[in-house]
Amino acid sequence: MHLTSMALPQEPADGIAGWAADLVDTMCGPGAGLAIALENLFPPLPSEVILPLTGFAAGQGVLTLASALFWTTLGSVAGAVVLYWIGMLFGRERMRAIWAKLPLVKASDLERTERWFERHGTKAVFLGRMVPIFRSLISVPAGVERMPLPLFVMLTTLGSLIWNSVLVMAGYWLGDQWEVVETYVGILSKAVLVLVVVALLAYVAVRLRGHNRPRHRRTS
Repeated sequence: MHLTSMALPQEPADGIAGWAADLVDTMCGPGAGLAIALENLFPPLPSEVILPLTGFAAGQGVLTLASALFWTTLGSVAGAVVLYWIGMLFGRERMRAIWAKLPLVKASDLERTERWFERHGTKAVFLGRMVPIFRSLISVPAGVERMPLPLFVMLTTLGSLIWNSVLVMAGYWLGDQWEVVETYVGILSKAVLVLVVVALLAYVAVRLRGHNRPRHRRTS
């Protein structure tokens, strides 16, 4: 019996889960790694589906648990390094040029962001691997700011191993109820997205208020 029919007993074998199950069925550990590498490059592919499904596959003997953790972490690092190189090739000067054309922002905002990344970049890369949405995005500024690649790889590996282990083990323990993980992590992802949108709206509101505030000239 194939993993697809075991993992999706009440659903058609299509969609993200069906695609991931087919990859793991066909390629075992490397298939799980490929799926996670693509998830890093295309964030709409949800790790909260791929990782628990891989854990379920390990529980069914399709691959070993050690293989599941190794390949999914390797896939996370590979995808992150690609995004890091994109950020590095994009470069700081090009980022500054684009930033200068954006409305409601100042050059000082970018400089402040760069200083923040210089102070907190290691924590951002490590902890960002465990935050939905930011798992992929954090690699780009790391490349733009040219964080040393060995440090980036080490932080990415550690953070990804923690995140992957939690979701893979959850799928392993839950068995054919692995989809429960998707529900709870999906709620967390939506909460993060809402917070980001609220923060952006607040930033725009503050900028607009400052822009529209009348400037009083001093009279001598």
